[in-house]
Amino acid sequence: MTNAAVNSQGEAPTSVERVVAGLRPHARVLFWPTVLLVAVFGATGYFYGSMPEPWQNTALAAGAVAVVVLLWLLPLATWLNRRYTITTRRIIFRRGFFVRTRQELLHSRGYDVTVRKTWLQSLCRSGDVLINGGEEHPLLLKDVPNADLVQQVLHDLMERSQTLIGSRRVGAGSTTATSALADQPPVWHRR
Repeated sequence: MTNAAVNSQGEAPTSVERVVAGLRPHARVLFWPTVLLVAVFGATGYFYGSMPEPWQNTALAAGAVAVVVLLWLLPLATWLNRRYTITTRRIIFRRGFFVRTRQELLHSRGYDVTVRKTWLQSLCRSGDVLINGGEEHPLLLKDVPNADLVQQVLHDLMERSQTLIGSRRVGAGSTTATSALADQPPVWHRR
């Protein structure tokens, strides 16, 4: 369907929703679990087979597997199951391993975006992006790479959405301007 087409109510259709960015927390959170993984494999390889009793070797291997599952595989699964998707219309928060949670926040509703960085996040060019949509608790994009760029993109998308809503309220004569605005991608620059 093209933008020139008209729906059954005589209005121009809205633009197609496109994914602007897919984000996860910075992979830096996997550094210490990976160091631990290498240490566990090294220690297990060194001590396995040198124990006086066979059951001790088995206990060493079982303990190594338990440590790897709890201290490497669980953080990896947690990191993989936390996603943030920014589209031209909304922000989608997905998280959870056994219980999946999905939250959405429309750009058209308006929100406040704040970036918070620790010194380590500043070194890695990441940060926490807090999005306050007037709810009790702000939504948090935790430790995302290029947090300043994410903030700028969110401001651009929210402004574009507010502009589209304002032009729709003006009247039916502005539908061509609305569809022309909707077809333009948001403007942002990588630093």
